[in-house]
Amino acid sequence: MKRRTLLTGLATLAAPAASLAQAPLPAAGGMPLKIRYGWAITPAQLLPIIFANPGVLRNHGRTYTAEGYYFKGSAPQITALAAGELDFAALAFSSFGLAIQNARMADLRVVADLYQDGVAGYYSSQYVVRADSGIKTIEDLKGKTIASNGLGGAIDMAMRKMLRTHGLEDKRDYKVIEVDFPNMPAMLAEQKVDMAGMVAPFSLAEVKAGRVRSLFTIKDAMGVAQTTLLGARAPVIEKNRSAFVDFFQDVQIGTHWLLNPANRGAALALVSKVTKQPEEAFADWVFTGDDYYRSPDARPNLAALQANLLVQKDLGFLRAEIDLARYTDLSLIDEAAKRSA
Repeated sequence: MKRRTLLTGLATLAAPAASLAQAPLPAAGGMPLKIRYGWAITPAQLLPIIFANPGVLRNHGRTYTAEGYYFKGSAPQITALAAGELDFAALAFSSFGLAIQNARMADLRVVADLYQDGVAGYYSSQYVVRADSGIKTIEDLKGKTIASNGLGGAIDMAMRKMLRTHGLEDKRDYKVIEVDFPNMPAMLAEQKVDMAGMVAPFSLAEVKAGRVRSLFTIKDAMGVAQTTLLGARAPVIEKNRSAFVDFFQDVQIGTHWLLNPANRGAALALVSKVTKQPEEAFADWVFTGDDYYRSPDARPNLAALQANLLVQKDLGFLRAEIDLARYTDLSLIDEAAKRSA
């Protein structure tokens, strides 16, 4: 894939987007390091919102600057990470596994949490059907067409596991087509698909409007999922360790600020500014129990992630088990948390 295709996203800060391969390293005089991160969906992934609020951060603009680039999903970010065009990639658990196996990124490390699905008391992504459809059970999906945002992705993986548990297999019993999340409601309404695996805010809006109903959730399919995480390459971590710790100290500060009920009004205004959507689109769910769980200290759920990777193997998307301990480096968030303690 050509670089101009990869970098179709927006930098979340004011600086214009330059070629990622030309990002400057810290100069002897203390030039801030440009840290380049990918993102795919917000407000689920908070980084674009955190760095749109630099007034609460300690290190941004001093030891580093952050530039975010939008991607349609996590798979293209594997390519960008492998090419050295991103420092941190927002990866689904499934993309993380494929990057290790297919892209042979033995130096890939999970370094932080983005959001988790199915945590008790929080939201879980829904697999929805039209409210007026005759689909009442999972078995009713036999012969139907299902919308997935990406074959082999986290939403896709949980769907396949749930349907296999109920005796249904892709191609034999149902058909899967790829549809971007924003287009799923229209595809359902026009009866071009019979079920769609949706994430917030799309599922929440459709359920609230009464146009769809939930058939099952990711939590029903596979329990807690480390749905998306930040991944980085070990040599890049070591080369830029000090600035990366500063980055994660600000991520932790920014996350705590967004999740603090005392800041709710300002947080909603910030989400509205970044997403270019009215506050009322988020006011009744974002940063509440109806939203995804995010670790305030960006700490990933490694037990859930290991279980998720086992599901991926059982479904045939991985050839061998991945020993997650070999691909984990939490030293950045650990050091960042010590600084703020």
